[in-house]
Amino acid sequence: MKILVINGPNLNFLGIREKGIYGTQNYNYLVDLIQNKAKSTGSAIECFQSNHEGAIIDRLQEAYFDGTEGIVINPGAFTHYSYAIRDALASITVPKVEIHISDITQREEFRRISVTKEVCDHQIYGQGLDGYLMAIDYVLGKTSPNVKNNS
Repeated sequence: MKILVINGPNLNFLGIREKGIYGTQNYNYLVDLIQNKAKSTGSAIECFQSNHEGAIIDRLQEAYFDGTEGIVINPGAFTHYSYAIRDALASITVPKVEIHISDITQREEFRRISVTKEVCDHQIYGQGLDGYLMAIDYVLGKTSPNVKNNS
């Protein structure tokens, strides 16, 4: 299966920013974790990260044409206000999971709002980097009991 993992703004600063919230592992660790999951499941998983809204939208639109069969996305701060990313996600009918490393329901009020979750099949939060693995399992059809629905 071909899966696209998209990470938005500041995810490239994992291990640097707010370690008490996002942990001490860096972005390369996350990519390696995901690539090991790809190997163990026989999937092709591409990781894409950008701090730019337009680049994320461009990559989502490319996914429509390139045979992508599932999307895991951590939109970062764009979660809370990017209707443009929301619209791009809504255009794609493959399974989509929104992921957040921290528990966004227990953080600042603005972080509790997601304009993208309603166009995703599920939302996972508060599971740390393991949430990515759970999201990949969901896309592969192996639902985890820790997956938190977006309802």
